[in-house]
Order: sequence, then structure tokens, then C-alpha cells
Amino acid sequence: MITFANSWLPFIYLYSIGGICFVIGLIVTKRAGAMNLKKKEHRFWLKVLFFGYFYFMFIHFIFIYAALYW
Repeated sequence: MITFANSWLPFIYLYSIGGICFVIGLIVTKRAGAMNLKKKEHRFWLKVLFFGYFYFMFIHFIFIYAALYW
């Protein structure tokens, strides 16, 4: 039987720990001076990074939901 621990817990773990690492990476990039948010190109790529993170989270959510409830 599929339980919460087998289906949703890995998803929560993946995107919470992965999100923390993602944000730490952005902070390190900013502090190192490699990201200047005053530049239009840097703001664009920051938006692309956030979009990609949430896009894959959404796709992963949809596939888990579809496998369990459809």
C-alpha cells in the first residue's frame, strides 16, 4: 500500500532541502559579486532560475498526484 511516507515525504524532502541549497547558492553568488541585480540580464537569469525550480516542482507534484489519485 502506498503511504504518505512513500509518496509525499520524498517530494517534501527533495524540494525543502533542495530549496535550502538553492537559496544558499544564490546567497553565495550574490556575496561573491557574481550576481548584480542592478543589471537587467542578471535579473532575467534570476527569474529563469526561480521559474525552473518551481516548474520542476510543479511537474513532479502533478506526476505524483496523477499516479496516486487518478
